[in-house]
This record gives sequence, C-alpha cells and structure tokens, in this order.
Amino acid sequence: MKEYLDLCHHILNNGQARADRTGTGTISCFGYQTRYDLTKGFPLLTTKKVHFKSVAIELLWFISGCTNIRPLVLNGVRIWNEWPYVKYQKSSDYQGETMAEFIEKIKQDEEFANKCGELGPVYGKQWRDFFGKDQLMELIDGLKNNPFSRRHMICAWNPAQVDEMALPPCHAFMQFYVSSDKKRLSLQLYQRSADVFLGVPFNIASYALLLEMVAKVCGYEAYEMVHTFGDVHIYNDHMEQIHTQIAREPRPLPKLVWKRDVTDICDFKYEDMELVGYDPHEKIVGKVSV
Repeated sequence: MKEYLDLCHHILNNGQARADRTGTGTISCFGYQTRYDLTKGFPLLTTKKVHFKSVAIELLWFISGCTNIRPLVLNGVRIWNEWPYVKYQKSSDYQGETMAEFIEKIKQDEEFANKCGELGPVYGKQWRDFFGKDQLMELIDGLKNNPFSRRHMICAWNPAQVDEMALPPCHAFMQFYVSSDKKRLSLQLYQRSADVFLGVPFNIASYALLLEMVAKVCGYEAYEMVHTFGDVHIYNDHMEQIHTQIAREPRPLPKLVWKRDVTDICDFKYEDMELVGYDPHEKIVGKVSV
C-alpha cells in the first residue's frame, strides 16, 4: 500500500520531535489524509503481516457493544490487554501476577474478568449506547431510507465519559457518504491520535471492514475509505521498524470474500469472512506505548 508508505515518508521528512503522554517520545505531524479504493482490493498492509483475525474480532466486539476484554482474550486477541493490566497493577487486588498470569485469570475466571477486564465506556459503548442512542442502528436506518443525508455519522468521543475510559478513543469520528447513483458507499474516519507503526495498519483495515459490512447490509458497494488524521506520529522506539517497512516493495492487495449473505450488522461472524490472496512480507514486532 503505497498510501501508507507515503504517510511514513511524510512524517520522517516533515515531523517534529514531541514529548508524549507515554514518555516514549514521537516524531509527529498534524493533519494528513489518505484514501483507499476498496474496489481495487482490501487495504491490508503488505509491507508487514497484519493479523486480520484480530482486526475482525475487535470490530465485531465493538459492534456488539462490549467493553470487557474477556471476549477478545477467549479469541486469542491481545491488542487491549495492556490497559486493564496496568490498572490492575495499581489496585489492591494485585498479587504480583505477570501479564500472562493476569490474562489467564481473565480467561478462566469470569467473575475476575468482570471486575478487572473492564475498559470503561470505550468504542462499543458509544457506538451502541451514546446516552441511550444506538448510533450504529440509526446510521444503518438512515443509509437505507435517507441516503443523501449529511448526518450519517458515528461519534466515539464522548466528553462526558472520556475520563472513565481506559483509553480515550483515538479513532473518534466517522461519516458515511452514498454516491449520487445510490450504488456506492464511502466512509471517512477522523483519527485524533495515530500510532503509525502499530495502530494505523489495524485502523485502516478495521474501518475498511466496517465499510464493507455496512455496505453489505444496506445494499451498496463499498467504495472509498478516507482516513483523516490529527496528530499522526511515529514513536521513537518504532523508527527501525518503519525504516524496514519503507525499504520493502508493496505487494498486491488481497480480496475480501463473504461466505454467506448477511442482512443484520449484528449477525456477522469471523467465519463469514475470507481473505483471498494475502501475501505480505514477514511480520515486524514493536512495543506498544501505554
């Protein structure tokens, strides 16, 4: 995906050094936009392997409205583990457990998970219950019945509840757009904070997948995923990984194939999705800053 590599080059060439909340430090730019045409392939990064199952399971978890990591843990998805573990380490319940021991307790003990695996009112809560509003269902109803509305939006940033969240929403706001011939559906995401090495490849794939799913249940063809950034940055401890990626040649994009017809956004399962022709370069490991 040349668009992603262009973003990396832009930050390396124009970014400024900045301190950040995690203490890691970044090189950062403010304001950037990329566009991905889904009719040309599914935008899953090929200059390193991205674990598509984790992308899909996390998105299905958002759609369900769940805010506890246990369903992710039971599916082998680790991307949210650090935040409840750090919180647990500061609690009176902490008995010196390692991260692995903590996650095993989340997996085996539902009562423990209910208490210690909760993230607060993060994405799923806001999508499905924004002070009583089911934003996702209202979006789908609007796309079906009032396609040219300019109000096809979902907002995950809830100022009244941000302080209760383990991590305030980075991908904060999205808007959908139906083409004039009522055949194609596009999505634009505004991301206030973007970790280019670890987060952005997941975010691109996640919102492209959401676009595909919403388009399918609303009777459209998924077209363009527009990714707009606020603070877009490379962490200082990811510089070697980024340089490795930009030295690699992008490979052809895979194709997303649906194995059955789904008409309800809540009915999708991971087993319904098949990624055909994904042939990425080998994975590159990097540390998440919490």
